[in-house]
Amino acid sequence: MDMQQFRRGLLTASVLASLVLSGCGGNGKADGYGNFESTEIIVSSEASGKLLRFSIEEGDRLEKGAIEALVDTTQLHFTLQQLMAQQKGMATKKPSLRAESSIYRQQRANLQQDVRRYRRLVDEGAAPARQLEDLENQVKVVDRQIASVATRNPEVDQEVSSMEARILQLRDQIARSAVVNPTKGVVLATYAEEGELTSYGKPLYRIADLESMYLRVYLSGSQIASVALGDSVAVLVDGKKPAEHQFSGVVSWISSKAEFTPKIIQTREDRVTMVYAVKVLVKNPDGLLKIGMPGEIRFRKAGEG
Repeated sequence: MDMQQFRRGLLTASVLASLVLSGCGGNGKADGYGNFESTEIIVSSEASGKLLRFSIEEGDRLEKGAIEALVDTTQLHFTLQQLMAQQKGMATKKPSLRAESSIYRQQRANLQQDVRRYRRLVDEGAAPARQLEDLENQVKVVDRQIASVATRNPEVDQEVSSMEARILQLRDQIARSAVVNPTKGVVLATYAEEGELTSYGKPLYRIADLESMYLRVYLSGSQIASVALGDSVAVLVDGKKPAEHQFSGVVSWISSKAEFTPKIIQTREDRVTMVYAVKVLVKNPDGLLKIGMPGEIRFRKAGEG
């Protein structure tokens, strides 16, 4: 190697070193490495039937509370109308029972009046005792009829209550046929198409809030002692240059137990060590961070913002 080649090699090494130092805040080494992830939600159908409306595509941004899918509820509506008609017919039985009971009570009052009159006649010997016994037996029959009507009232009440519960259940099923998006975010994947038959519990799409990302890093036992929930750390990601982009992150979760370092994170020698998983919350309003993207953290020194 001649002197000119040696000097070019030194210059190249010097430039690379300056880039690394400038990207990593001057120390050239991060305190932890990991990959970004987000809280993903799989939205499933809560009804069975044909998907009348489902136009979601991957990459769509959805708002929380928006109706994004609709399952056919025709049969549920028919069943609901039938039950409501039965409930209406059952409700008319209550006045009918009251009227029937009133008639029997009036009959009983009339018979008791006859019983009192015939009892005086029998006492005076003006009427046979047999007629008095017949009237008393008629009173007993009417009493049994009144008791029978009284026992039918709870049965009607129970049937009406059962129908009311079934009607509420059907209305709830109809309401659940409209799939409401549970959170603001971006659609990561879809699992259905408009016009398909779906069923209860079948996944429709997967969504995640990409404006708030988590960097899961692994720290050694000596490092974990100096980390606490709520701590602010610097989060670095590569761009055209190593560690070109810097974000502010907050420690939001620390594992309570140690584990072996994941193979994808460290070298073969480091994989035998025990580490602690830590999640760092990072705001991602510009969408620069992606799920699975590698990143690193640097602890802030005292006095750093």
